[in-house]
Amino acid sequence: MRIVVDRDLCDGHGMCEAMAHEYFELDDDDVMTVLDESPPDSERATVHAAVQACPALALSLQD
Repeated sequence: MRIVVDRDLCDGHGMCEAMAHEYFELDDDDVMTVLDESPPDSERATVHAAVQACPALALSLQD
């Protein structure tokens, strides 16, 4: 599994960070950084929930 970000869509809402702070981080300018683009499968449910919570639909998962 790999986290994919569409930077053109990301508005820096921070829902991903709120749900999975181990994998997403917003800086002071609301720019999101993926801390680990390839999380282990054991974290699939957590990462999937964070991706689904994105109001801008800027995140997706690829297998």
